[in-house]
Amino acid sequence: MKKTQISKTLSVTENANSPVSIIENANELAAPLPYVKFLPEPSPETRQSFLHASGEIEYQPTHNYMFQALLQENKEALTNLVCAVLHWPRHKIKSIEITNPIILGKYIEDKTFILDIKVILNDDTIINLEMQLNNYNNWPERSLGYLCRSFDNLNKGTDYMETKSAIHIGFLDFTLFPGLPEFHATYKMQNIKNNNIYTDKFILHVIELPCIHLATEEDRHFDIDKWASFFKAKTWEDIRMLTDQTPSLQSAAETLYQLNMDEQLRETCDRFIRAEARENAIKRLTTKLQQDNAELTQTNTELANANTELTNTVKTLNAEVARLKAIIESQN
Repeated sequence: MKKTQISKTLSVTENANSPVSIIENANELAAPLPYVKFLPEPSPETRQSFLHASGEIEYQPTHNYMFQALLQENKEALTNLVCAVLHWPRHKIKSIEITNPIILGKYIEDKTFILDIKVILNDDTIINLEMQLNNYNNWPERSLGYLCRSFDNLNKGTDYMETKSAIHIGFLDFTLFPGLPEFHATYKMQNIKNNNIYTDKFILHVIELPCIHLATEEDRHFDIDKWASFFKAKTWEDIRMLTDQTPSLQSAAETLYQLNMDEQLRETCDRFIRAEARENAIKRLTTKLQQDNAELTQTNTELANANTELTNTVKTLNAEVARLKAIIESQN
């Protein structure tokens, strides 16, 4: 059974919510390979129903669980998305396989899982895809941690030239560097003096969903702006407008609709949403406690310094009093 990758675990107590318990629960969610699809192929009736769907999309693909479900259920959508991000023509992808699928709709306990998607592309590239809605001010470190683990992919005794390329793709619903907004940024290792690329096997892609208006002509040519709009779409009317403009989104839209209509998937998605909300609340509380503790530590340091200064002042004054007393006594 293949283990699903967990990008973060949170321990509240040393029993049910301990890291070991969370990891064991994640293993229960892991799907065996080869992956067996959860959804049937969309029927003519389903497609017709999608064409008449209206109103708010209850479970958008920006939600971690829905993001994973959509791309592992629809390999065509996954392939099109990867091509869009990498700016590749479709024929360049010969094979693509998610190596950490989960069992969709499986009952989960009241614990949190933040999922990413790990893909083997053309048998020579490892790709991690993540959807991140909240800014915890640690994305550069987090994404580099994932990328380094993916890059460390050699078996013992294998020549270093056999190292697979590693790519991390992050879809962020915030601006990573507020002073430098950018829709699609690509980061590589290079010489800072002459810009010579150190290696093409270690790459980070960051797509900032709030910055679609900053998409370049090349981004628009490969439809990455359309994918970003798809992820951000709020209503089924918005989705259909996008599919009319970009037919390659049609199958992804139909799969998203099917997932939203499945009661088992909806219930599981709700569990993830509630668990994530609790985790975020705990994170906010933990951050507040850390800030309060830092402020108390600072205050204690300032009080200790003030106390030391006061003690030294008292000693100086006592010495001065003793000196003056000695002068007075000597004059008498």
